Amino acid sequence: MELNRRRAFALGAGAALAATAGAAEADSSKHREVDLPGFQHNYAQVNGVRLHYVTGGRGAPLVLLPGWPQTWWLYNKVLPALAARFRVIAVDLRGMGGSGKPAGGFDKKTMATDIHELVKKLGYDKVNVVGHDLGSMVAFSFAANFPQTTEKVAFMDVLHPDESFYQIPLLPPPGGFSLWWFAFNQVMRLPEQLLTGRFRYLVDWLFANTAFTPAAIDERSRQIYARAYDSSEAIRASNGWYQAFHQDIADGKTYGKLVPPVLGLASVSSYDQFLGTLPAVANRFEVVRVDGSGHWLAEEQPDVVAREITRFFG
Repeated sequence: MELNRRRAFALGAGAALAATAGAAEADSSKHREVDLPGFQHNYAQVNGVRLHYVTGGRGAPLVLLPGWPQTWWLYNKVLPALAARFRVIAVDLRGMGGSGKPAGGFDKKTMATDIHELVKKLGYDKVNVVGHDLGSMVAFSFAANFPQTTEKVAFMDVLHPDESFYQIPLLPPPGGFSLWWFAFNQVMRLPEQLLTGRFRYLVDWLFANTAFTPAAIDERSRQIYARAYDSSEAIRASNGWYQAFHQDIADGKTYGKLVPPVLGLASVSSYDQFLGTLPAVANRFEVVRVDGSGHWLAEEQPDVVAREITRFFG
């Protein structure tokens, strides 16, 4: 009797997991893509997940990885300039936008493997990689795990999770700033209950409080981001990126110094951190401070970002 109960539980759990994955894929299939003139939407099945990506331009391949709470669209202001020099490939990460939202695989090593398999599927032996926010963490993991496939890599405003994350205060001293969403996104199920259908409130709060020029992220972009994260499945999947930080920190301890050349594009807030951290994790690096920008570099200072990326990878 007990054995039968265990088998029934296992079958039920498997069915529930399959249902969750099926619902997640259905959710991503309903995502409405926004067009950018001169760029094409594409889909590929890699590493057990369906990825959506946007391509344009000609030249050496340049992979662009976005972060939370955005999609490939965060690069919309720099894509035309970059496409004049590169074959750009802007990817919605696992769990993001038009990509699939599976039950797991949100550690950055697995997500980097997604990108590596996509790159191979597209026929490239080596690529340049740029990441912002969570995408920067994936870009770091890509360079660490697949150095033979990485020509050069750039990180925008964020580096890979390490043990310093355990020192982030939930209650900073007066005048400090709380990264409260790091803790909030660790909570199971509650974020979906609170934010489904209301994600625009979070989008507006983040831009109001972490951008140097909030108006640089226009109404159209805010609508795109809010729509991309407004469902419970999208919120659950994006929270998975944060819930995997413990595994990311453990994986990071196994990485040696990055072999490919590194560009750090930092806001005023992250500039000192980049200068202090990159010598320990990269053999060859340079750091550029993007003045006049908060966290959202590619939207607040697109001309600077496009110029520095073109210079470094060109």
